[in-house]
Amino acid sequence: MTATAHSRTTTKQTDAAAQALLTLLADLPAGSPDRARIRGRIIELYLPLAEYLARRFRNRGEPIDDLNQVAGVGLIKSVDGYDPTRGAAFTSYAIPMIVGELKRHFRDKGWDVRVPRRLQELRLEISKISGDLAQELGRSPTIADLATRLDVGEEEIIEGLESSHAYRALSINAPAGTEDSGAELADLLGTADRALEAVDDRESLRPLLARLPVREQRIIALRFFGNLSQTQIAERLGISQMHVSRLLARALTFLRGELTDHL
Repeated sequence: MTATAHSRTTTKQTDAAAQALLTLLADLPAGSPDRARIRGRIIELYLPLAEYLARRFRNRGEPIDDLNQVAGVGLIKSVDGYDPTRGAAFTSYAIPMIVGELKRHFRDKGWDVRVPRRLQELRLEISKISGDLAQELGRSPTIADLATRLDVGEEEIIEGLESSHAYRALSINAPAGTEDSGAELADLLGTADRALEAVDDRESLRPLLARLPVREQRIIALRFFGNLSQTQIAERLGISQMHVSRLLARALTFLRGELTDHL
């Protein structure tokens, strides 16, 4: 007996055994202690089928272990929902259920950035036909080629292609340039420019400062631009530190009041 023939025989034997267990499971009352054991055995028998279907979706950015788990969920739903009295083979019921579960996983959970479902499905269609079109045309298909084949507008094709960038978001902690550089993408992101944010304040203050008495203008300049203390300003101007404090407080009160009135 060849390996292929042996495999087919084994598959038939597995299907026969599983079908008998499925029939038995359906006949058992809901509270039977044997239900969990028989259900587990059926799942075990068809687990290779679920894993086979999961492998059909590999190389799409999802770990195969995750896909196996999703396919396993589909298999469990199939076992729980199958009705042997309808006469259909279990695999005819289970395969669409498992494949549907895998597709739903990619549609609903595989995207780092959520995009409309129609774009997710369009992206999959574009991926399916791109290879065939490239072989037919002898070149990479254009936006117009894809739109014609899928009978949609070119703008929709562009949206579908751009949506592929939302499937996996790149971490800002990813290396920027060579790994030896030690730089991350976050290092290249812009930050708030406090000097730029202060432009409006400076321009608003300029005419108000000009309205202050000359000595108060000088005190403001020495204190906030020259970084001198009140004592140092007092020595520079030949007045007491207390006098400097009063003049500074009066100037600041005037400036705050005028700025508030202009908001």
